[in-house]
Amino acid sequence: MMRDALLRRLMRENPFQPATSWWRAVELAVVVEHGLPAGSGLDLGCGDGKLMRILLDAAGAAPELVGVDIDPLETADAAASGVYKRVHTAAGGALPEPAAAFDFVFSNSVLEHIDDIHPVLAEAARVLRPGGRFLATVPSPGFHDCLAGPLLPWVSRESYLQMIDRRCAHRYYWSAEQWRASLARHGIELTLARPYLDAKQTRRWETLSRFTAGVLYAAAGGRMQPIEIQRALRLRRGGLRLPGWLAAPLAAAASAGAGNGTGAAGPFACLLVEGRRRP
Repeated sequence: MMRDALLRRLMRENPFQPATSWWRAVELAVVVEHGLPAGSGLDLGCGDGKLMRILLDAAGAAPELVGVDIDPLETADAAASGVYKRVHTAAGGALPEPAAAFDFVFSNSVLEHIDDIHPVLAEAARVLRPGGRFLATVPSPGFHDCLAGPLLPWVSRESYLQMIDRRCAHRYYWSAEQWRASLARHGIELTLARPYLDAKQTRRWETLSRFTAGVLYAAAGGRMQPIEIQRALRLRRGGLRLPGWLAAPLAAAASAGAGNGTGAAGPFACLLVEGRRRP
């Protein structure tokens, strides 16, 4: 099963992020099944490049890629990863690439963190060739509904959801129709809005994150984002990997009983959004 193979790889490469690895395994399996576009592409919010390498290996794809991210520590690692032809440290609303330069723009769980999304969508449309594809994974309005909620009876569900949003740095949850309207403003026609990450899968992420990132976030008083905590603890340094013989049983334990999402009626926590640049 593609998800399980991805989870083993992710757990091996990112042993300090079991909850995120679970989410990404479900997510990337959906992208692989849908198909990564061919040709030249821009990875918008590329991070350190590790996730893209895992996706390309799983998809058996080798597009010519340019990476862009606002975090210079991440782009330094991305530039050294060998995944990208070039990497820019820049905001998504000011891409240092010419117009109509790419066959596709791909963004994996990035856009929901950006306060002002429309300049980013405008730039994505600008650098796409006519007919080029825009492909993104994002949380959807069903995210909150998929969560089990607080364990402690004196914590209200509303305050718990607000804490999750702060920790995840989620700024919004757009529906398919909101994506349709927003992309249309910038000359991109929505062609697909596929839901994924059902309630059972989302609650598996929630359980894993309660006792990993959730504990560390609470210990930091909510003043540091997970990536900042990981850096402070020196967890993101290069070469930190699990051996395969250990990653495999941990991945199996993380996914046991969580289902495969097939046939689930919803709600769903995320959307795979695809659009095409109009001529």
